[in-house]
Amino acid sequence: MRNRDLARDHVRRAAARLKALDVLFEAESWADVVRESQEVVELALKGLLRAHSVEAPRIHDVSDILRAEQERLPEAVRGEVDRLARISKDLRRDRELAFYGTEDLTPSDFYSREDAERARDGARAVVAAVEPHVGG
Repeated sequence: MRNRDLARDHVRRAAARLKALDVLFEAESWADVVRESQEVVELALKGLLRAHSVEAPRIHDVSDILRAEQERLPEAVRGEVDRLARISKDLRRDRELAFYGTEDLTPSDFYSREDAERARDGARAVVAAVEPHVGG
């Protein structure tokens, strides 16, 4: 039961963070939308995995685990696995860059509205795909 509770908590928190994405988007803080979108996706996918007895490792991108364990997921989600995994992998690539930048790259200058829209849309899609299969 503990795993199921943790899974529901992950997805509930991911859904709550979608609202934070809208606040950041309104503030035109594109890099922060990208970073927070990654965290939404990470929480939601780990919730999905845990809800179906797959232990989610302490890594930021679970796309490989999602693909490897897709037979343990509900049939309705299996057809979405490639898309969910792609969203996770794409956002993972931007995780640190969007938050810290680099010596020659400032996140606020690098990320655009389009980047933020893509990230937020991906986060929304992942939560929408996962929520019905976690319960509670």
